Amino acid sequence: MRLRGALALLLLLCIHGGRQGAAAGRDGFVRVQGTRFVLNGNPFFANGFNAYWLMSLGADPAQRGKVTSALGQAAAAGLSVGRTWAFSDGGGNAALQYSPGRYNENTFQGLDFVLSEARKHGIKMILSLVNSYDSFGGRKQYVQWAREQGQSIGSDDEFFTNPVVKGFYKNHIKTVLTRVNTITGVAYKDDPTIMAWELMNEPRCPSDLSGRTLQSWIAEMAAHVKSIDGAHLLEAGLEGFYGASTPSRATAANPSGYQLGADFVANNRAPGIDFATVHAYPDQWLPGLDAPSQLRFLGAWLDAHVADARGALRMPLLVAEFGRSRRDPGISGDQQRDAVFGTVYGRVYESARAGGPAAGALFWQLLAEGMDSYGDGYEVVLGQASSTAGVIAKQSRRLQGLARAFARASKHKQGHTGKGGN
Repeated sequence: MRLRGALALLLLLCIHGGRQGAAAGRDGFVRVQGTRFVLNGNPFFANGFNAYWLMSLGADPAQRGKVTSALGQAAAAGLSVGRTWAFSDGGGNAALQYSPGRYNENTFQGLDFVLSEARKHGIKMILSLVNSYDSFGGRKQYVQWAREQGQSIGSDDEFFTNPVVKGFYKNHIKTVLTRVNTITGVAYKDDPTIMAWELMNEPRCPSDLSGRTLQSWIAEMAAHVKSIDGAHLLEAGLEGFYGASTPSRATAANPSGYQLGADFVANNRAPGIDFATVHAYPDQWLPGLDAPSQLRFLGAWLDAHVADARGALRMPLLVAEFGRSRRDPGISGDQQRDAVFGTVYGRVYESARAGGPAAGALFWQLLAEGMDSYGDGYEVVLGQASSTAGVIAKQSRRLQGLARAFARASKHKQGHTGKGGN
């Protein structure tokens, strides 16, 4: 990046103090300044991965090596952020939360291990606090727990409104945030290894397409998180579907049939939400289209969200999940998957280079060797030579180059100002 571009980005960061800019310091926490992430005063770009399985394997001494291996390979590829589950509700001995307020200490120690290993490898973590879906319990399990205590609940969407259910979830938030890591001795709420909390993986409330139910829940839970932990960033976990606040976007940008009670613009404006997220699965959302048409949709989908993060929201945007299944009929090799990765990475890089809000992308999903049973068609094993691994490493190098250019520009400006320059 030319020095002039880096100086422009520096000015943008300085002008927009951001929601946490004044408290930034050099404490190792990722902060927000304007539309950018900042770490220790320098821009922070999140080229990263999803690995939902880390806690469960971390809890098994026989499997812990896979956690260490995956994080080591990620760090070697230049990946800076991982996203994983801090939930596993009901469902037997491997659960994190057996029943409301009752936790499996062994599973919790698995998450302790994950954070300890991530810290060693210089990887920041995003921890999601509950699932929208039934896997790992999710809101369905919370609703069932409330029914077992005498609550009359019709739909799982009452997760967002029932006072007893909300109390269960608030207790889980407090339990996770105040957890003291048994390996590092650091409370989660004080641990800079954690980049951000996520309220829910892909929240949806199809019973209220106005978006008001989900909006109220996000605002309430964001306030609860911030009352316990003011150091970390917070995001809602949204997929990026548009809603009633932007009807033209909902019509033009959403894939058909995907207006599900979420509202990308309104939900991210809720007090306490620090950055926006978007997911991208054109192969799932538009299975009837050919690969070139899916790529065109992907480009337009990302362009719309970058524009709205810059204009309507004025906050960073993270592509928190994206991928392309290799199990689809007609897929051979990595070519079509690489095209999806290339489209996402290209949009992120061009926005970042221009001082825009796109701050990174996390692919779904990272596995270590020997985890074939976890494969879902989207898996990437960095230890196995593939063209996709090369695409990922190249993006890391490009974003690291932007960060270095910005750091040089910052030093140049500070030196110039120190000599009385304008």
